[in-house]
Amino acid sequence: MFDSVLIANRGEIALRIQRAARALGLRTIAAHSEADREAPHVRAADVAVCIGPSPAARSYLDPAAILLAAEATGAGAIHPGYGFLSENADFAEAVTRAGRTFIGPPAGCIRTMGDKVAAKGAMIRAGVPCVPGPDAGLPDDIDAVRGIVEGLGYPVILKAAGGGGGRGMRVVKDAAGLAEALVVTREEARRAFNNPEIYVEKFLTHPRHVEIQVIADRHGQAVWLGSRDCSLQRRHQKVLEEAPAPGLDAGLVAEIGERCAEACRQIGYEGAGTFEFLYEDGVFAFIEMNTRVQVEHPITEETTGVDIVREGIRVAQGLPLSFAQGDVACRGHAFEARINAEDPETFAPSPGTVTRFEMPGGPGIRVDTHMAAGGKVPPYYDSLIAKVIAHGATRDEALARLRGALAEARVDGVATNLALHRRIVADPGFVAGGVDIHHLTRMLEGDAGR
Repeated sequence: MFDSVLIANRGEIALRIQRAARALGLRTIAAHSEADREAPHVRAADVAVCIGPSPAARSYLDPAAILLAAEATGAGAIHPGYGFLSENADFAEAVTRAGRTFIGPPAGCIRTMGDKVAAKGAMIRAGVPCVPGPDAGLPDDIDAVRGIVEGLGYPVILKAAGGGGGRGMRVVKDAAGLAEALVVTREEARRAFNNPEIYVEKFLTHPRHVEIQVIADRHGQAVWLGSRDCSLQRRHQKVLEEAPAPGLDAGLVAEIGERCAEACRQIGYEGAGTFEFLYEDGVFAFIEMNTRVQVEHPITEETTGVDIVREGIRVAQGLPLSFAQGDVACRGHAFEARINAEDPETFAPSPGTVTRFEMPGGPGIRVDTHMAAGGKVPPYYDSLIAKVIAHGATRDEALARLRGALAEARVDGVATNLALHRRIVADPGFVAGGVDIHHLTRMLEGDAGR
């Protein structure tokens, strides 16, 4: 058990963790960079400590600075949030060695699931369906690789074993492009992830991106909390999500959910996590597991009534889950629109001072944000400034509420993607539900062609 939590993150997730910790009666410690000295969660913390200059590499990505801050403030636990060091197994291990609690899964789980080849092998052993392809890295011999790929059939996708965030992936449409793609992908993997190992999978042409949220404790209990559809993406980055994933067979989703929970039990997983799948023609295919709380966790909270962040802290304290699988039910539908400070044409980050910040309210509307008028969007970090979440008894009601909320929202001083969200929620394909992961790209390319 611990009585204090050091929050090794920033922005809306830092504020979200702080609120959950306070609800549990825990002391909160904000570890912040110079750029975030006046951030809301820093001002509201019981203790605040600066861990370095503004660049993330010298603050939020500096394990030594965070551990020193934890020692200086007597923090009993460290919550990494998402991004930064949240899926860094070495950091999780260092926190434990320092005699503190890492709020997240054991380092061994992070390490296994962070290696996409090892993760696939673990999922196959647990009975979780995977994208067709070997559960091993590709050999160096080009002829051996050709044999493997021809067995799968083109098109295929090459992926970095240590990859993530949409990087280290390359689609190969035919045999003529294989040799060059192997060289380029291996080098990209080596540079980006310090691991040149790559693997191959069958490339699904029109899949949806469907997730299963899980949470597990150290007492052998693991539950799944419904599905999410995150198919609205640009360059593999999620833009708008919904829960549950529309139009899927409930029995099939439950079967996959149970397999994910069983996988958690088999690998000794603890805390919140997400299994990500490609879904096409009635078939789920595992692609990776995120061993942390997700940006889009609020839509699952809204549809299940489970406070995922609070529950993750309780689990880290050694407490059993406060509910069982039979207590989990999906109530209604929810959407989340990620509001980013970015140029609407180039999608480049748009740092600066926010001169006007008006967020919506009303029945079924939740806004997770750290921003206010006069706040600054630094150039050093992710450009997310708010998450607008809409919940309703039905998908239609939730979507109507989201439209109204986006129409109300006003942000001046920096460019945002609000206009894109307003267009998405009026798009006939999205309104019908069940679009694939290429839908948003087709929308944007349609603009370019006019």
